[in-house]
Amino acid sequence: MARRKEVISMIDTFAEFKENKNIDRTTLISVLEETFRNVICKMFGSDEHYDVIINPDKGDFEIWRNRKVVEDDELTDSNLQITLSEAQKIDPDYEIGEEITDEVHFDSFGRRGILNLRQALAAKILELQNDSIYNKYKDRIGQIVSAEVYQIWKKEVLLLDNESNELLLPKSEQIPSDFFRKNEIRRAVVVKVDNLNNNPKIILSRTSNLFMQRLFELEVPEIHDGLITIKKIARIPGERAKVAVESYDDHIDPVGACVGMKGVRIHGIVRELCNENIDVVTYSANAALFIQRALSPAKISSVKIHETTKKAEIYLRPEEVSLAIGKGGLNIKLASMLTEYTIDVFRDEVIDENDIYLDEFADEIDAWVIDALKNINCYTAKNVLAMERSEIMEKADLEENTVDEVLAILKSEFEEE
Repeated sequence: MARRKEVISMIDTFAEFKENKNIDRTTLISVLEETFRNVICKMFGSDEHYDVIINPDKGDFEIWRNRKVVEDDELTDSNLQITLSEAQKIDPDYEIGEEITDEVHFDSFGRRGILNLRQALAAKILELQNDSIYNKYKDRIGQIVSAEVYQIWKKEVLLLDNESNELLLPKSEQIPSDFFRKNEIRRAVVVKVDNLNNNPKIILSRTSNLFMQRLFELEVPEIHDGLITIKKIARIPGERAKVAVESYDDHIDPVGACVGMKGVRIHGIVRELCNENIDVVTYSANAALFIQRALSPAKISSVKIHETTKKAEIYLRPEEVSLAIGKGGLNIKLASMLTEYTIDVFRDEVIDENDIYLDEFADEIDAWVIDALKNINCYTAKNVLAMERSEIMEKADLEENTVDEVLAILKSEFEEE
């Protein structure tokens, strides 16, 4: 009886396991029945004449054996046959050739049989658990997960999800200024899921560009809804990043939407990334314009693109050079990463001291018009005035009245002087 209680208790344990690990009832019953049958086969050579009934909800099971009634002197296999005299002890009405079904008490199989069952069940359930974890997370690669910090080691941090599955955050995937406390909830993106020898290993990252992208999707509804797209990300984790965005709606300012009112949207992302400084710029398919925006806050005088070598020569006023390069060279490095161009910076010493950069006319000329002029390498007022009216219209793709207004504004500036 003690052994039977031990087995029943074991089934109770696995019924509870089923609730915790999301193994469905059908699968659990199938696993238990298969395991029982394997043990029966080992003990009796065959399970063909056995019926196994599992009820995991009650923590109970039954094993029934079907045998044929034979003459007392014709018994050849007690597992498949029963003598008439033995059968009639169960029920006097049994006759030769009839089939009798009797219950087999598993505790009579001995401690060894119970031990074999326990080991087989444990191995099978562990296999199911690992399959479940792997299948769950292989479809979540690229998604953000929230998990509890459980163990902090020198080379990695162990986190547990809400089902107590283990997730690993290697040191190489941590932001340098990350600081972890046991039991706190942290967010990261799933970047890799291995299943070597049926042992799932889920790798998280907080340094991946994808982590930043997913955070923007969470914080900026327009990105989540597909009205704004993140085209490219360049990032030095924990220090600085540049994000290029593009809007599919002319009425939506992509940079303003990402930053939010008083920076409320981007501040949430910055805090999550340990105060990483994030520049958001508008993407452009025009390489010169995109490079100019990527080098913000520096104001570019002119850009020369070498498409075949993917190099760009940037000319700036001397006072703008340090802004373009940035502290520790971060600004130009990130701009190069974002645009995928090697950027060389040159001081522009040849600009007429009486000339005026177009950006100075931002209050009078629309920003999109200034951008269009910069696209044709007109960065100053005299650059524009040196061109023919028709040439400006054709190259900058501007309407006649727009060009006339721009020329009038620029000419009046010099006339006043």
